[in-house]
Amino acid sequence: MILGSGSIVAQLTDERLIDEYQLVVNPIVLGQGRTLFAGLRERLPLELTSTRTFTNGNVLLCYQPA
Repeated sequence: MILGSGSIVAQLTDERLIDEYQLVVNPIVLGQGRTLFAGLRERLPLELTSTRTFTNGNVLLCYQPA
């Protein structure tokens, strides 16, 4: 599990070492911010495997590389 480190995620993704991505979407518009996967060398197609909606409006999205 990696929490909050986009650069480590990008490095591990480039090497195809991550078998599942779990992203929590918090429905707040900030207008700015960092890209989660900045620095990837190539696109990585993902397949949605499951979702979960929480009572506070957050949504958990689970993906595996396609």
